[in-house]
Amino acid sequence: MSSRASSKQPSPANPVRMGMVGGGEGAFIGAVHRWAARLDGEIQLVCGAFSRDPENTARTGASLGLNADRCYADYVEMMRAEAALPADERMEFVAIVTPNHVHFPVAKAALEAGFHVLSDKPATLNVAEAKALRDIVSENPHLAYGLTHTYLGYPLVGEARRIIEAGGIGKVRKVFVEYIQGWLATELENKQADWRTDPAKSGGSGCMGDIGTHAHNLAEFMTRKKITHVAADLTTFVDGRRLDDDGSALFRMEDGVKGTLSASQICVGKENTLSIRIYGETGGLEWHQEEPNTLLRTYADKPTEILRAGQGYLSEGAQAGFRTPPGHPEGYLEAFANVYREFAQALRNEGAVATGIDGAVRGMAFVDALLESSANNSEWTEIKT
Repeated sequence: MSSRASSKQPSPANPVRMGMVGGGEGAFIGAVHRWAARLDGEIQLVCGAFSRDPENTARTGASLGLNADRCYADYVEMMRAEAALPADERMEFVAIVTPNHVHFPVAKAALEAGFHVLSDKPATLNVAEAKALRDIVSENPHLAYGLTHTYLGYPLVGEARRIIEAGGIGKVRKVFVEYIQGWLATELENKQADWRTDPAKSGGSGCMGDIGTHAHNLAEFMTRKKITHVAADLTTFVDGRRLDDDGSALFRMEDGVKGTLSASQICVGKENTLSIRIYGETGGLEWHQEEPNTLLRTYADKPTEILRAGQGYLSEGAQAGFRTPPGHPEGYLEAFANVYREFAQALRNEGAVATGIDGAVRGMAFVDALLESSANNSEWTEIKT
């Protein structure tokens, strides 16, 4: 990631104190956040409101070794009680790991109570909430807001960004990005599927809001160009489903860059196929999330290079993102941990957050533009932030 140039070792004796909203017993992503947060010893979970069910919260807290009096019935009580604690005991930031419709109220409450916020994506239920959140963040400039776009934590994603920034492929011309899954190819009843296909909890888009936002974020991060317009076609293939489960879009970026973005959750047999190809005047780059330790670099006049994780020829920024020697694959959890480590370092004024409030608003505005375009026969639509 762009700010990960420091190889400073973790400071487990003085960890940043984290509270968590969501992620109770039976949830998937909460445990992933906790594993990532503690991997480098820079962050300590000290409290939580893990579930709307107080018994679930109590069980979750006990399993994590938390004191019972730091396991709260709801996030409102958590903000009030933590703010009343001495400054060297209270949580310093809140990790939000709930379904989308809870992101905004929790972030708002945390920021207004004086706590930093690291939220799961997308930032809010809709673009109006995202813009309201931006206003709150701007009114509290001493507080940090970050969004956990996990895939920016892969060191070779940051390496690609640095190559492009240094002119390594010439002026960017074309971007192909796709995020393909198959887990919702049929009607599915489980906790993860239920809220993601419910407009009241997921927002106006299903597939694009869930994984299309990752593809959008990755394309903008790697190229350092903003997507300005989209021409989209969203589809719901599974009968009775209320939100899109598939979609594609042509897009225009700043400086004349053109691209295509596809996201689908109905491609049978696909697991988590996020990939991106970027082509400039003199070369290209290709990266696949399911093979994250390899970055392909192409040239017009010499053979393709295969850049591998952990190697000494990578930039200092990429080196700082690895924890093991070459040939010891690092993946999803380590990338997630890089996002958390970066946030902790930002709170210590040792770096910056890769996706902050402006990126959060852009993600929601992207979804809004997709929905508008698709409803208007794939008409070119401006992304308005």
